[in-house]
Amino acid sequence: MKKFSVYSICCIILLAILACGGTPEITEESKQPVIEDTVVVTEDQEVASDVVDQTTQEAQNDSPLVESSTSEIVVEEQVVFDQEGIIITIKSLDLEDSFFGPELKLLIENNNEKDITVQVRKVSVNDIMIDPIFSADVATGKKINDGMTFMDSELEVAGITTIKEIEFIFHIFDAESWDDIIDSEVIHIETSVDKNFVQEIDDSGFLAVESNGIKIIVKKLDSQDSFWGADVYVYIENNSDQDVTVQTRDVSIDGFMVDPIFSSDVVSGKRAFDTITFMESDLEENGVTDINSLELRFHVFNMESWNTIFDSEIVSITFE
Repeated sequence: MKKFSVYSICCIILLAILACGGTPEITEESKQPVIEDTVVVTEDQEVASDVVDQTTQEAQNDSPLVESSTSEIVVEEQVVFDQEGIIITIKSLDLEDSFFGPELKLLIENNNEKDITVQVRKVSVNDIMIDPIFSADVATGKKINDGMTFMDSELEVAGITTIKEIEFIFHIFDAESWDDIIDSEVIHIETSVDKNFVQEIDDSGFLAVESNGIKIIVKKLDSQDSFWGADVYVYIENNSDQDVTVQTRDVSIDGFMVDPIFSSDVVSGKRAFDTITFMESDLEENGVTDINSLELRFHVFNMESWNTIFDSEIVSITFE
């Protein structure tokens, strides 16, 4: 079983990016899916795509990520985990001092006989899946103050400007052998935000798949701001009773087969905003300078058992 944290890898890549500076030359601007002569095939039916107004999306992207009232949002100090000699206390929510984004501060006490690593899984903010930066090593008999950082960029894409609630599980393993020690139950943290606050969801876009309680919407193609090459933004909604992972298969751009970077975990009842990323090197190798069409199949499987839930038919999308 893979033990090395995706969050740690993201940290390393991000720091490398900052160190290198700059972005690759971009030749294409953001594009929206087009409906003309495009049919989306789901497992159950064929659905003609619809033109979608992107005004709401643009308005949300123009709004500030941290509102003036956000600085007053707090969480109560509370012990949220106390098992196997390991005690984890939520200390505070820092919305101003973290360079990368809001930080949930933690105190971890390790009275276990082993050196441990503490990470998190199945993280959501306001019921939207988020990948925070967090991995803490704690020697036996020691304590550490650390923080779970939510990237401003991810929150912005999801349209999250106010943090009302955070959910996650702790994944704790032996720091030396990487053997599992324990996975916690779901930890639910509520902030001081009004309980009547409702997170707005921009689910506009091109309906690609709706089957088995899973809805996938393609929102836009953007190679203007993509560091790696080109990004196709997608919205995923999991209304099934299973925690799922969504990936892609049989992907082609303008008729050329390519292997994008994409794997999105979506817990039951949650949503996700993610990107299917195409590497600049793959585009260059195939002489693709202006992406006009995309074909792909979505592969959806159970997050825990890896059992296939369904594979969609080929989805064809044209961008303008």
